Amino acid sequence: MNAVGTNIVVFGAGGRAGRQAVAEARRRGHRVTAVVRDPARHRDLPSDIRVVAGDVTDAVSVERAAAGQDAAVSAAADLSVPAHDFFTASSRALATGLATAGVRRLVVVGLSSVLPGASGAALMDEPGYPNEYRSFSLGHLAGLDELRASELDWAYVAPAGDFDHDGTRTGRYRIAEHGDPASRIGHADFAIALLDEIEEPRHHRATVSVQ
Repeated sequence: MNAVGTNIVVFGAGGRAGRQAVAEARRRGHRVTAVVRDPARHRDLPSDIRVVAGDVTDAVSVERAAAGQDAAVSAAADLSVPAHDFFTASSRALATGLATAGVRRLVVVGLSSVLPGASGAALMDEPGYPNEYRSFSLGHLAGLDELRASELDWAYVAPAGDFDHDGTRTGRYRIAEHGDPASRIGHADFAIALLDEIEEPRHHRATVSVQ
């Protein structure tokens, strides 16, 4: 799927990771549909993309937004509801809605804490890992488990550690062997990894750490 002009739908396009995914897709000449809960709150999104209202936790809404698309990116999150509820519901809705719309490829913005650390255990289970966001991590993990049970061709891509919110675009990244709490990657470079997985999928039904 490496031809210029691919139709890509981005769920959660109003957030940091979603906006950079939109920007990287545009940079590569793709046609973008940005899905946000309230388009009126995101009038600063580029004028040359299609912006639609949608609910990533509702399969019918996902299907409507994904109609005519070739691939999807999900960078959606909702901190106003329990993480377990949101991420399981969104994974189920994406699995059902995308399949009904005929979209097979999904790339999800993930969380490093649910991926293996140096010991082989999940990073959040390694000694000394901070526990204040454990419920959020467990919610992400539950959503990942829903993806694993789906028939979609998916990749779950996470920073090896965390995002560098002030990081400038360098134009490069690398696949990490395991999670590393000290690792940082800027959103713009992370978006390159997301779009690479759309254009030339290397990881099928897999979890990937990048740094």
